[in-house]
Amino acid sequence: LGLVEEPCMHYIRYQRKSILASKGTSLFMNKWKFYLVTFWQWHFSVWFHPRRISINQFSKHSLEIMGYLSNVQMNPSVVRSQILENSFLINNAIKKLDTLVPIIPLIAELAKAKFCNVLGHPISKPIRADLSDSNIIDRFARICRNISHYHSGSCKKKSLYRIKYILRLSCARTL
Repeated sequence: LGLVEEPCMHYIRYQRKSILASKGTSLFMNKWKFYLVTFWQWHFSVWFHPRRISINQFSKHSLEIMGYLSNVQMNPSVVRSQILENSFLINNAIKKLDTLVPIIPLIAELAKAKFCNVLGHPISKPIRADLSDSNIIDRFARICRNISHYHSGSCKKKSLYRIKYILRLSCARTL
């Protein structure tokens, strides 16, 4: 039991991929991998090679899931403590899960919809110019709001602001 930090396992299924996550050690994860392979083979007659299941540490590999690029970063923090006359510094490294907005795929999708070019420079679309000004503004505002709500959990907002900038300038050029 001393080898297991957190015996809780988290299971995610997304786009025909299964992800099993835990704070446990590699020994713990290898045990779970063995149990799952055995379970699938005996109960569901699903035969595959166990080496096809890879175990990646979040601190070394990032993971793209549900429109986010997630990774774990070590963020050092310094705590100053003082007991009467003596003071000392404590350095702690805290693991923090960062969720980043995948800017390149989003710009590619905006370019496909003719909001910008492949480099992310906003452009106008003549077909949208046939709509009324209020209709154009409403459509751009809805798209911007949906992207903002979906990616609001991101730690790094700079790329989200870039997407908003592309949409606003494209809207202004269309008007």
